[in-house]
Amino acid sequence: MSSLLEPELIEVMEQGNSNSADNLAILTVQEKEEIDQEATHYHEKTSVGLEALRIVQKHRGWISDESLQAISNYLDIPVAELESVATYFQLIFRQPVGKEVIYLCKSSSCWIMGCDNLQKKISERLNIQPGETSRDGIFTLLETPCLGDCDKAPVLMLGEEMHRHLDEKGIDELIDKKKKYHADKSTD
Repeated sequence: MSSLLEPELIEVMEQGNSNSADNLAILTVQEKEEIDQEATHYHEKTSVGLEALRIVQKHRGWISDESLQAISNYLDIPVAELESVATYFQLIFRQPVGKEVIYLCKSSSCWIMGCDNLQKKISERLNIQPGETSRDGIFTLLETPCLGDCDKAPVLMLGEEMHRHLDEKGIDELIDKKKKYHADKSTD
């Protein structure tokens, strides 16, 4: 399995004791540059907490305790404050997830239009339940209370793409397309 860590971070970890949490509680040069760039849009550096979480997650795949500490140290924001932000927003992951995250809407509209059947289809195809990641590490299935497209139910978000008016055939097509993409990507 490939590492979610950026090469710069791996290099820093290898320079010291890679088992030490202190070595993981650092940000890469690229992460710092991106956070600093984002901070130019705010009056105070501490206001960029959510964006810093997103930036680090983009590079590492999720926000570990060590990543949270590194952001806290860099922005001088209490860890507890960052934790409350990280756990409030569904798009910030506090545990490892697959390369593709499937958000299945479970709103009343989606439920009426058959989201339970879609969830069963996804679970059968990928052999996972909501909150789990497929064995190949490609897909994580998460339920969400609303994706804001009630008039186009049932809806799911795959990565950053919304998929509306779905049926079981549409689920198969989405899964097949993403599996092919990742198979092709791994042979590059």
